[in-house]
Amino acid sequence: MFILSSLDLIISLSVTASLLCLVFSLTLISRQIPPDEREFMDALPSALEFIWPLVRIVAYYGCVRLPYTYVKSVEKRLRRNGMGYMMMAEEYLALRCVAAFFILTFGYILLELLGEWNDVMFLVLPLVGFFYPDIWMRDVRKKQVDAILRTLPTYLDFICMAVHAGLNFSGAIEQARKKAPAGPLVIEFGIVLRDLRAGVKRSRALQRMAERLEIQEVTSFVNAVVHAEKMGSALAGVLQIQADQRRSERFQRAEKKAMEAPVKLIGPLVMFIFPTTFMVLAFPILMKFLQQGLF
Repeated sequence: MFILSSLDLIISLSVTASLLCLVFSLTLISRQIPPDEREFMDALPSALEFIWPLVRIVAYYGCVRLPYTYVKSVEKRLRRNGMGYMMMAEEYLALRCVAAFFILTFGYILLELLGEWNDVMFLVLPLVGFFYPDIWMRDVRKKQVDAILRTLPTYLDFICMAVHAGLNFSGAIEQARKKAPAGPLVIEFGIVLRDLRAGVKRSRALQRMAERLEIQEVTSFVNAVVHAEKMGSALAGVLQIQADQRRSERFQRAEKKAMEAPVKLIGPLVMFIFPTTFMVLAFPILMKFLQQGLF
């Protein structure tokens, strides 16, 4: 018993010393990394702030050596999903590696305590952690597209009214950003204004927004404005037509979702609601048959 206690003590001290050495090493390594200047970047989600120093270490020492074409494709995805000003492509790739490590570690501890651990989890858990940021990014993209399509007609209405009132295009966008609902378009039109103030042509600034978002409705709006500028057409009329068209498309999307609702309800009805209803109805009938001795 004394030998076992001594062995447990030695193991505990060894694990503690290893963890302290790991923390000390990571602290020394992190001091060699350039400071993370996030003054002009979007705030990180609270769940990432805890592991962000480790993410930056992996990105600085590992992910910067990845092929340029691959990193460029990841950077394009980040811009399209509205996360280009939150993290760099190398940091996102490092986040995937760190997530795989943490999922494996916490999964091992939890499953070992429950007595459910098996060797297959060494493969499954890291894959889950590695691909979870992609799932999170797709969810962010879906919410971003929904928010843009929902608020785009309102923004176009405000821009159109401001142009009718005598403001130029830049002033109209600024008024729309102040008065229209909050959402991703506030950020995107803010980037357009920044490009215009930096001397970028209006057509090029709008095309860059369309390239970042890759949403058909936004691309159609940008193409209409660029075409009107080239042809010398009245911008207010083009904006009014675009606002009416985007509003009509929004109404059609709402109708489509309403028509899809009964089809989507069939599964829950068949699997959960109908069996419960049948059990409630059949119970008194079954009890009556039992009392009359029919069963």
